[in-house]
Amino acid sequence: MTGESKMKSGDIRICGMEAEKGRWILVFLGMAINLCLGTVYSWSVFVTPLTDYFSMSFGLTVTASEILMPFSVFLACFAIAMPLTGKYLDIYGPRKIIIAGGILTGLGWVLASFSTSVFMLYILYGVIGGFGVGIAYGAPVAAAARWFPDRRGLAVGLVLLGFGFSAFITANLAGVLIGITGVMGTFRIFGIAFVILTLLLALPFRFPEAGWAPEGFTGSVTAMGCECSIPLHEMVKSVRFYALWICYFIGCLAGLMAISISKPVGSEIVGIEAALCTVLVGFFAVFNGGGRPLFGELTDRINPRNTAVVSFVLIGGASLMLAFIPSVLVYIIAFALLWGCLGGWLAIAPASTARFFGTGDYPRCYGVIFLAYGAGAIAGPQIAGYIRDATGSYLGVFPVVALLALAGIVSAMFLKEN
Repeated sequence: MTGESKMKSGDIRICGMEAEKGRWILVFLGMAINLCLGTVYSWSVFVTPLTDYFSMSFGLTVTASEILMPFSVFLACFAIAMPLTGKYLDIYGPRKIIIAGGILTGLGWVLASFSTSVFMLYILYGVIGGFGVGIAYGAPVAAAARWFPDRRGLAVGLVLLGFGFSAFITANLAGVLIGITGVMGTFRIFGIAFVILTLLLALPFRFPEAGWAPEGFTGSVTAMGCECSIPLHEMVKSVRFYALWICYFIGCLAGLMAISISKPVGSEIVGIEAALCTVLVGFFAVFNGGGRPLFGELTDRINPRNTAVVSFVLIGGASLMLAFIPSVLVYIIAFALLWGCLGGWLAIAPASTARFFGTGDYPRCYGVIFLAYGAGAIAGPQIAGYIRDATGSYLGVFPVVALLALAGIVSAMFLKEN
């Protein structure tokens, strides 16, 4: 038998199972890790309790823009850490990278619980926690991309489902814990739990040996080697890179804006009771999580360009509905679509990166594209906060997002196959 055929014969084992089956265990472990990392998507549940905490405990007046900034800083640092960490994945392997990132993420949450100002929250939660997530996030995604050359879009989408689905569990859990232990006690509990869970879940992770492929896979396995199919310096010169970056930026801006203001929009604009708004944040997370495997599979089946257009049509339609018919039903439908399309872009972009540019140096290549997520994380919530502070309402955000969705459709026309 050749070396490659031996690798296809079941000699490699994961969690005591043949690699063909065991690789699915890594997908679900990666999903669980991302569920911990994705707790940032519950931020809108913390907005009012944090505002009240700083007002009552320290006499501080906190504006909408200021209380949304830790969320933006967290996600921006998350995006910055991705390309910085990518090159170390092949050196240290996914297990050590996940453990390092998980410890830093938990530390950020715990330290943030001692904040006496919003600025301290920017640093302790935003910078430390954000860098921790950025370090850990790419490892299970990269592992899925390498273990699944045959179903890359689906595997990556499933791993990322945990990040998007996180708020379904953590928003409601945070609402309960805030009522019992206070907002800062909730930060501490979450931080300690994240350290313990990521340490345990990371243990089985590793990359496949060079040349491994699943049974029946007839495609090339060279993309799983050590070289990028298209080198990074060539990738950043291509039209497809800029088109994908712009599309990703717009998709993330719309989605992260929606995530950051879901609860206040529900209570302030359409008059939903606060407790129900918290429940709805968890409900929207189902769509964010489900959007990842759905759009990942669409990317495999109808190509990245057509999938991008579908997402922007949904984003634009949801935004226009909210702008002109701000009712309870429209709010629920529109925010479910916006959360779902954000989840979609967090599958479209990584799957498209692998499809267009290869997977050998995937963490570094995708890390550069992922900077669009960080830019959207800053722009979306801050635009929303600025409009809220200037006009007294978040309603003016949605026509802006609808126009950006139209620009996204134009950019998507340049996502052409070779």
